[in-house]
Amino acid sequence: MNNQAVFNIAEICARHGITDVILSPGSRSAPLTLAFARHPAYRGKLRVVPDERAAAFIGLGIAQATRRPVVLVCTSGTAGLNYAPAVAEAFFQQIPLLVLTADRPPEWIDQLDGQTIRQHNLYGAHAKGAFEFPADTTHPDAKWHAERIINEALNLAQAGPAGPVQVNIPLREPFYPKPGEDIVYEQDVKIIREDHANAVLPPAEILDLRQRLRAAGRVLVVAGQQASGPSLTAALYDFAAARQVPVVGDVITNLGEVPAVHGHDVFLAGLAKEQKAALQPDLLITFGQSLISKSLKLFLRDATPAQHWHLQATGPVADTFRRLTRIVRVQPATFFQQLSSFETKDYGPTEDSNPSSVKNIEGSNPIPSEALDLGPNPSGITETPVTWRRADAAAAVFLADFFAAAGQPFNEFSAFRHALGALADGTALHLANSMAVRYANILGLPQGKQIEVFANRGTSGIDGCNSTAVGGALAQPGRPVVLLTGDVAFFYDRNAFWHNYPTPNLRVVVFNNHGGGIFRIIDGPRQQPELDEFFETHQALTAENLCRDFKLRYFPVASFDELNAALPVFFAAEAGAAVLEVFTDSKTNAAFFEEYRAAVKAAF
Repeated sequence: MNNQAVFNIAEICARHGITDVILSPGSRSAPLTLAFARHPAYRGKLRVVPDERAAAFIGLGIAQATRRPVVLVCTSGTAGLNYAPAVAEAFFQQIPLLVLTADRPPEWIDQLDGQTIRQHNLYGAHAKGAFEFPADTTHPDAKWHAERIINEALNLAQAGPAGPVQVNIPLREPFYPKPGEDIVYEQDVKIIREDHANAVLPPAEILDLRQRLRAAGRVLVVAGQQASGPSLTAALYDFAAARQVPVVGDVITNLGEVPAVHGHDVFLAGLAKEQKAALQPDLLITFGQSLISKSLKLFLRDATPAQHWHLQATGPVADTFRRLTRIVRVQPATFFQQLSSFETKDYGPTEDSNPSSVKNIEGSNPIPSEALDLGPNPSGITETPVTWRRADAAAAVFLADFFAAAGQPFNEFSAFRHALGALADGTALHLANSMAVRYANILGLPQGKQIEVFANRGTSGIDGCNSTAVGGALAQPGRPVVLLTGDVAFFYDRNAFWHNYPTPNLRVVVFNNHGGGIFRIIDGPRQQPELDEFFETHQALTAENLCRDFKLRYFPVASFDELNAALPVFFAAEAGAAVLEVFTDSKTNAAFFEEYRAAVKAAF
């Protein structure tokens, strides 16, 4: 057995500080499995997840929470293909993963041997890089090459923008050591570390940006999806306060205490064309990744800012709004720190000239006092000039009034609002794709609770929402982790719970309307006669048997009274992992959401 170079992979990973490894059982991958299982740094710390798709998303969730690379190990054949959805999500969300796929030796590819597919560059354009480990490592040069590959792969996964990297590892039999044979980890393995640049803007560029910023009329800052970061929060807070520039961000932007506009999904859906024109910026500054809000994306594509700056230190930049004029190669926190360091008097007119401010209806974001003079209608912005802050305040008032109206049927939109309001301080909130993330973006987060939001918006798929939340719960066992999800996403990822690791801090709220209810709400499919059979696809499942199989507490509710009674017990910290299943009717949900849409158009 000559797998010394394979065993050294575990040693190199340990020297690089890798702490989390997810294994899926297999025979071809046995040398890799044993290398990690017997290494002192990983003994008792490895996690085994049989379903490779779930395993990869659990690894993604761990990497999201820890902001460190996670290693995935699988056997040959379709096992690696099952990693693909999570690898693509990690690529677009810029999450570091080291994917180790065991393989047949190259001479046996395409020779009708079992569990053999073409694994070279398995993830194509959806991985940052793909390396082929040497099939034979007896020669010193081949051993040097093998060690160099693992170092390069780890450094590439973490270099900005971070992402997944595959190392394909051909392995020959025998896979298993003989009885009594020890696995030795060489201590002279090659280690290559990469220092990440801490770039700042050069003085000439700062001067140019400042001059252009002063000369610009209306400035708008729009944040995309990103992890929470105190440095960015502080810098953006100072910049927005000094310039009185409106900052707009979806629920996934994690802007912390920055006084940002979050109600844009509400008011942009209702404002007339001439009112939207008053919001159009002359200078648009963006940073972060994707947006949820289709209304905001369409607004920015229709707007015609003379300048659009995007802040991104490394990597390719998307021209999402078709207005990009300048890429500023620096971390957003550094940009706002450097450009907020000069006096407020250097700036031109601001969006709201009245310096006095009060708390908004949710009790957090500073809103200019005149914004709360809403007039006779809920929006209050038909009698006063439209600004981002006035519209945001009006949206908050509108939502409070709309959901306070008596006589509402039990529906998932209102139930979702109840669940959001019951979240504990410091929750890591995971939002499944389809309606869950959209509801959250409309409603916003409860203020003052320091909630951090995670959502797989890199590819926006439903395939790993449960598993990503499970990974988050495993990574941060002392923190409440909550997943809000629909029934299709929940049952699609059932194998997320098929493992042997406790997640007492995990709570899953499933909104079960017995089908793909989003198709009854969005334009297009809801107007088609084939809606019921081919789009919504009715299913009769409940989560009860799943909870019994995986020993999760189960709370079924079907009314506001049952929901409000269950929420405190369900979220109680000491009670353990649980699923709250909220049963609603799809047609009732669609009708209520249509009422909401009509109310928005009438109010704004």
